Amino acid sequence: MNASRRVGPSGKATLPRSLAAARLAVYATFFVCGLVFAAWVSRIPAIKEKLGLDAAELGLVLFGAPMGLMVALPVTGWAISRRGSHRVVTVAALSNCLVLPFLALAPSGVTLFVALFLFGFTQAALDISMNAQAVEVEQRYARPIMSSFHALFSLGGLVGAALGGVAAGLEVGPLPFFTLMTLFALGVMLGAIRWLIPTPGEPAGARFAWPRGVLLGLGLILFCTGLGEGAVADWSAVFMKQNLGSSEALAALAFSAFSVAMVIGRLGGDALNHRFGPVGLARAGGLLAAAGLGLAVGSSAPWIALLGFVLVGFGYCTLFPLVFSAAGNVPGVHPGMALASVATLGYTGFLVGPPLIGLVAEATSLPASLGMVAALALLVTALAGLLGTAR
Repeated sequence: MNASRRVGPSGKATLPRSLAAARLAVYATFFVCGLVFAAWVSRIPAIKEKLGLDAAELGLVLFGAPMGLMVALPVTGWAISRRGSHRVVTVAALSNCLVLPFLALAPSGVTLFVALFLFGFTQAALDISMNAQAVEVEQRYARPIMSSFHALFSLGGLVGAALGGVAAGLEVGPLPFFTLMTLFALGVMLGAIRWLIPTPGEPAGARFAWPRGVLLGLGLILFCTGLGEGAVADWSAVFMKQNLGSSEALAALAFSAFSVAMVIGRLGGDALNHRFGPVGLARAGGLLAAAGLGLAVGSSAPWIALLGFVLVGFGYCTLFPLVFSAAGNVPGVHPGMALASVATLGYTGFLVGPPLIGLVAEATSLPASLGMVAALALLVTALAGLLGTAR
């Protein structure tokens, strides 16, 4: 659906002010989603210390978030199809902000698990519904803009992590920090939700669209991408220190460099999509991610490996936006259910990737397990043609 354009004083076509406001509102929503999530992650060590949890106990407690996430995906797809994405964004965003302080208030591991279940549920609901809104805005613009929305999520994550680090350095406790983040996020969202695009719901329909056909192929692209992103997040620093003998400080830069590359790549992703098309961009992304992992694994110098992880970030950066945009336009499937369908495989890859890498590394070696991730990046290149058939 194309936007109705007006002719401005200069004689050039201009977009309606409400559509520009809707785009800014979705930008704000993506930023808040990344900010709130990173705010929590940055203070996990302080929460662990406060509750006196050992590593095994913390691992079990943290599993609450992915459990909530997986439960939320089919529910969210159904809710969007019945009520419209703008209503689901409103409820999910405000709920996600309000749950954050309870993560610091939890008096035990059990209550923290419950709070994390709610946190993961509301995060996933917000993720799917805000992407459904992004699809609506992109359709009205009639040109690629999805990557820039995801750039704001990544930017929000960087800001949240940085603020969390500053708060920890100033010895600000998790509760006052989370409270400040909640108040800020709520303020942003209360100003943004009034500009979201109203979307009609359907009176009845399937509760969940199981991935099949084109959706299955798109979901496999997200599975490979999510697994790769999870592998870099959890294992890049370990690889740098354990296999290349780098310092702990340099090892920590691996994921930071990857994250910065993701933000930069997503900021320019829409222009590249417009220039080369989604199929060409996805194929290049898969090849670049595989090449970056190959460079990192095959290197004996930490700085070369660091460059490899930067290339991986540039390779992966546009894949989630490209697939979400394509899934939201698959004929015959409601965008909300289509997004939930492919996201299920994407999040599954992100969740199973790190432990799978560990198991393969134990049986072979860490470089070999990262080589497996590179092979999956090549699979993305093979499946990229599906992005051209989804519209």
